[in-house]
Amino acid sequence: MAMNNLLEGEDGEDSVIATINTTPLVDVMLVLLIIFLITIPVVIHTVPVKLPHENSQPDPARPHTLHLSVDQSGQLYLEQQALPPEQVRPQLARVLQDNPHPIVQIRGDYRAHFKPFALILHACKDLGLSQVSFVTEPTPTP
Repeated sequence: MAMNNLLEGEDGEDSVIATINTTPLVDVMLVLLIIFLITIPVVIHTVPVKLPHENSQPDPARPHTLHLSVDQSGQLYLEQQALPPEQVRPQLARVLQDNPHPIVQIRGDYRAHFKPFALILHACKDLGLSQVSFVTEPTPTP
């Protein structure tokens, strides 16, 4: 016999071994676990869903864009008109009355000091303007 499951007892009769070898069981369980871990994400991400059909059109009312500039000397400009630093907050508040959610774009000379930029950002924060961005030039490709 290829596998000896029987032991010879005292009286000469064969008796059955009462232990189970669990090594193959653990091997099979680990293989099944790996298979499930691999296939579950695929099944979850491929749920068939029929999405509703709707004709979407862009909103024609675009928010007003404010252009603030800072030159090398630190002079502030609002829409290309010189603006004293103490007038930044009142001018932004005036613009907010006409357009409640403008987009603020800041164009600044890289050689300018930080103070005018901090003044603009602080005024925007105090007035609740959340769409503030810096305009930069793309890096030239060699």
